[in-house]
Amino acid sequence: MSSYKIHPIVVGLNATDQGIMTYMRGYGQAIHIPIYAFYLEGGDQKILIDTGLEDFIIPEGLEDELGLKAEYFEDGLARLGVKPEDIDIIIHTHLHNDHCENDALCTKAKVYAQRGEIEFMQGPHPLDHRYDPDFLEGMELVALEGEAEIAPGIKVIPTPGHTPGGQSVIVDTADSGKVLITGFCCNEKNFPNAGPAVCPGVHSDAFTAWDTVNRVKGMAQSGEIDLIVPCHALWPGQQGTIA
Repeated sequence: MSSYKIHPIVVGLNATDQGIMTYMRGYGQAIHIPIYAFYLEGGDQKILIDTGLEDFIIPEGLEDELGLKAEYFEDGLARLGVKPEDIDIIIHTHLHNDHCENDALCTKAKVYAQRGEIEFMQGPHPLDHRYDPDFLEGMELVALEGEAEIAPGIKVIPTPGHTPGGQSVIVDTADSGKVLITGFCCNEKNFPNAGPAVCPGVHSDAFTAWDTVNRVKGMAQSGEIDLIVPCHALWPGQQGTIA
C-alpha cells in the first residue's frame, strides 16, 4: 500500500468571524484562518489537494503572531522542489474560490471534484458568491460520483452540506495512519472533545452539513480514520509535514 507525506502550504490568511466556522456559536469572535493547499509526497504522481488563493495581503506582524508563514502558490511548491506544471492531479475538497484560484497554473493537471459540485459551480445560487467558473476554465475535469480511489492510498468520500458536492480526502500516511482532510470549511472548534460536532457556519444545507461533520467525527471515534485535519484550522504541524 502506498503511503504519503502531507505538506501543507499556507496560501493566504483571511480575517473572519468564528461564527463563519461554527453555526450558531462564536459570533463576534474575530479570528484569522489559514488557506491551505496540501501537497502529497509519495506514489508515482504529483498530487495536490486544493490550490488556495491567487493573491493576498498579510497584515504586518500577523505571521509572527500566528507562528506561520504565508507563501504564494508557486513559492510554496518551489520550497518542496515542485513547479505548478509538474502537478498531475488536483483533488478539490470543494470549489469555493479560496480553494481553486491557482488551478490554471497547473497546466497538465487533471482536476477531480464531485459532479454535483462542478454542476453547481456553473450556476451557483445568488447567496453563494464564492464560485467563479473562470478558475477552472480550460482544465481537464474528472467528475466523480460518490466515493472513489484517486490513487493507491488516496480516496475521497462525499461530505456535502457546506456545499452541494463537497468531498473529504483520506490519505494513508506511515506514522499518522489514515488522515482525513475535511471537504467543508471548519476549524478545530467544530470538533469539541465532548458532545456532537458543530455544524459549519456556512452551508448550503444545515441539516446535511451537521450530519456530515458528525459522520466525520464518528469515523475518528470508531477508528476508521486516525486524524482529522480541519481545512482552516491553526493545527499543530502546519507548514511541517504529516508523515
